[in-house]
Amino acid sequence: MQNLKLPVTIDPYKSAQRRLECVGVFELSEMKRLLDACESCAEHIEVSFQFDVDELGLVIFSGKGSASVGLICQRCNEVFDHKLEIDFQFSPVKNAEGAADLPSYYDAIELDENGEVNLRELVEEELLLAIPLIPRHELNDCQADADSTWGELPEELDKPNPFDVLKQLK
Repeated sequence: MQNLKLPVTIDPYKSAQRRLECVGVFELSEMKRLLDACESCAEHIEVSFQFDVDELGLVIFSGKGSASVGLICQRCNEVFDHKLEIDFQFSPVKNAEGAADLPSYYDAIELDENGEVNLRELVEEELLLAIPLIPRHELNDCQADADSTWGELPEELDKPNPFDVLKQLK
């Protein structure tokens, strides 16, 4: 399959009338914030978009995407590969008041001054939100110190309460 370059901006209303479906890639070199957040990234980000009009007459577009990135494990400080998966569903609005009228299952996205949506910025923001809050290897794959304990403390480390001495003073 050939990797087609997707348009940066698109008119969601015209695209929804034609029920447009787009499948292609965005160049990662154009997504500066994502590059700053990750240690390494793949060359392309695969994305698909579907534009439509729902049963309420609202213009909607949904999509999926994936990108392979390198993140720094917060346990061992080593780089590990992680696949970011995004799945989104938006409805374009002209202002914040229009966003309040949308059903809760759609996210609102504001149109720019030309009545278009910047698809590359939207995908970049969704990928940034998909990065784990605390990136780390699977516990079995992590190179962290073997003496470290993750999860529940072992019973031998249970220490007496230091305030028990105060109970004796009463």
